[in-house]
Amino acid sequence: MTLTRIHRTALLAAFTLVPAVALAAPSVSRLTPPSELFASGRPGPVIARFLPGQRFDLQATLRPDDPGKTIGSVRFTLDGKSLGEPVALRDCSRGCLASVPKNAVIATVRALSVSRPGLHTFGVSASQSDGQTVTAQGNFEVVPLMLGGRKVRNVVILLGDGMGAAQRTAARIVAGGYAQGKVIKPLAMDTFPVTGMVKTASLNSVVTDSSPGMTGYVSGNKNNNNEEGVFPDDTTDPFDNPRIEYLSEYLHRTQGKALGLVTTADVFDATPAGNAVHTSNRGAGTGIVDQYLDDRGLTGLAVLMGGGRKWFLPAGVPGSARSEQNDYQFPASDPHTAEIVKRWGAAPGKLDKDRDLLADFQAAGFSYVPDRASLDAMDAAKTGRLLGLFAYSNMNVALDKMDGRRGKERGVRGRVVDDYGFPDQPMLDEMAAKALAVLERQKNGFVLMVEGASIDKQAHNMDTERWMLDTIEFDRAVGVVQDFARRRGDTLVIVTADHECSGAALIGGSRVSDARLQELVREGGSAKLRDQVVGIYEQAGFPKYRMAGDGYPETTDVDGRLLIGYGANADRHEDWRSNERPLQDSQQPFVKKEPLLAYPASPMARDAEGRYLVTGQVPGDSAVHTATDIPLSAFGPGAWSFTGVMDNTDVFFRIGQAIMGGVILPEGLANGPVRARQKAR
Repeated sequence: MTLTRIHRTALLAAFTLVPAVALAAPSVSRLTPPSELFASGRPGPVIARFLPGQRFDLQATLRPDDPGKTIGSVRFTLDGKSLGEPVALRDCSRGCLASVPKNAVIATVRALSVSRPGLHTFGVSASQSDGQTVTAQGNFEVVPLMLGGRKVRNVVILLGDGMGAAQRTAARIVAGGYAQGKVIKPLAMDTFPVTGMVKTASLNSVVTDSSPGMTGYVSGNKNNNNEEGVFPDDTTDPFDNPRIEYLSEYLHRTQGKALGLVTTADVFDATPAGNAVHTSNRGAGTGIVDQYLDDRGLTGLAVLMGGGRKWFLPAGVPGSARSEQNDYQFPASDPHTAEIVKRWGAAPGKLDKDRDLLADFQAAGFSYVPDRASLDAMDAAKTGRLLGLFAYSNMNVALDKMDGRRGKERGVRGRVVDDYGFPDQPMLDEMAAKALAVLERQKNGFVLMVEGASIDKQAHNMDTERWMLDTIEFDRAVGVVQDFARRRGDTLVIVTADHECSGAALIGGSRVSDARLQELVREGGSAKLRDQVVGIYEQAGFPKYRMAGDGYPETTDVDGRLLIGYGANADRHEDWRSNERPLQDSQQPFVKKEPLLAYPASPMARDAEGRYLVTGQVPGDSAVHTATDIPLSAFGPGAWSFTGVMDNTDVFFRIGQAIMGGVILPEGLANGPVRARQKAR
């Protein structure tokens, strides 16, 4: 009797297993926009948020349960109702990641927009060739706007790449000086009335890179590291990911505002591109710069200035970096990408490494300036669009540009800028002033992003004096924009960073003169360069840098100099003195030729004669970004929205409120001194 029951139980179990195999359903492995409702089953926190009417793409990756089956019809829903928009299907037999089965399908609805504020649920359902079905749900929020306040006309985002609190403080010590513990001359950004703290995590890491670090501010959504203006997907094409409408696109479409981008980096770099270009590969330079021009009708691009001439020269021209390997095109034969053209209004693109992009910009009405002299001579009153390209790739840093200018005044060689072949580069404040002069004439207002790029790049190199002077250069641009905003009274100015870089720490000051420091370098070793030099607490005193009339230190090699340590550093040699040459810049087209080949290749190849090795916490030869919160300061109408601790994506919605809804002062300030000061401006 017991055996009979055992056999009966076994048979029932066997029959139970059979239909489970036969009826195995397809699955949804990715649903976009990303949400915790899909990822974990929890309704919050809400990951994806949009302004009313802001456009974005829906997408799902659908996998059959075995290789012999296929996905049939796919349907998307919004708040339980079927969407009428066309669904484009990508067959993963080609063009998908290796981890995705060949018979999987990627389904996409392009350029969806929802105007009704509140939490929304979206879903996808699909059928398999054997009749099995699958459904999945996610959610997103449309953030409401409060109406009735005075609307801001212009927005300027000044972004010090990699600029944490330590970088700001160091620039203040060097440029402003201290007297008995009080700052003699504050930085321009220190005079902004409101400062908050920003959380910087990306969609896939607590430590962001510059791409999502920038796009959080201007899309309201998290991106993966290395991705700009898109959600992640399962294709290999870096330009076909689900898109999120940028602030520039949203405001150009709804209000006709123009866009300006100014940087000391190569213009293809993550921060400028993260305002106008949609890609999952921040390094796809040819396609990125092509889209600046091709999609200017979406972004309203009117000003583009920085380095990066190498992308504008046809392939084969010395210095050109154009390649079909990192270009873009959306062929009409592929419905997955053709919908980007049809629904977003994007250009179809073309694999055209021989394109003369410089000539195409000029043909489109952009005035082109290649150096400081031509920038100064340009009449902004007669220029509606401006392109400035002042180097093959990243521009030289402030320390080297000022050395070149001072050398020219003395009739001597400008060392680094001459080696790079661009001795007449403008400073960031000069570029910002000209950009404002051009954009001010835009009848519907503008969005301008101004980046001090090499605060980050030189912090990566642990080249202290170079990033300190670039922070000073950045602050001088802040002052130019602040004066503009003060004069007009209708411009919101935000100063912030995308992340902190290197874990910079102001550890104290040198206890010796620069002459003695040079002697200790020759003697070498940590007992000399650490134990006899590093002054902490009261031994640090107040470093005294002498500022020249041009706004920069006469020299950075002063007695009792400021000493910087790093908490996210690679191995390096340290002698505390300014480096005559920067490290090699791998993005420069002639970096492996003389004279640039003679530049030090890594921090380990620099200052080795002092025999003071500082062991790092990270592998490789570069300091890295950190997850530390960074400061944000605001000025002008709407500034009082930017208080407290906020996410970088919150900044987008506060900007949107100021422009679209109007400035609503926080409770308690509406009738107080803030309104009086705003009215006085």
